[in-house]
Amino acid sequence: MPIINISVTGKPDATLSAEIAREITEITAKQLRKDPTITAVAVSYVDPRHWFAGGKSLAEHGTNTFWLDIKVVDGTNTKLELEAYLKALFDAFGRLLGGVHDESYAFVHEVPAAAYGYGGKTQEFRFISGRLKAA
Repeated sequence: MPIINISVTGKPDATLSAEIAREITEITAKQLRKDPTITAVAVSYVDPRHWFAGGKSLAEHGTNTFWLDIKVVDGTNTKLELEAYLKALFDAFGRLLGGVHDESYAFVHEVPAAAYGYGGKTQEFRFISGRLKAA
């Protein structure tokens, strides 16, 4: 159920967006145990002349970069899982974008289950409903 927002340097490319969405969804399923059938990914592009790291544009650096922002329910992943996830993301974007600047970022927001959901229902509601059905 995570929502993943990704920004990358470059010109909009539907094929690359589909590759990014597929690979990041797979990594998220494997490393964080998130259901890929309800994972949402939005990819946006920024001209490398307008993305700066260390005071220089990525065009000047001659590299690419990414920013990944994912929301997950608090307490559903361990520190080791998050560490493995971040490593897998950097490796994937290195392959997908052809080398990424060290100043590329991923941010995992762990949010309360009562404040996060989809389809008009919170994750807390889904958890409680599931427990009641199991009882």
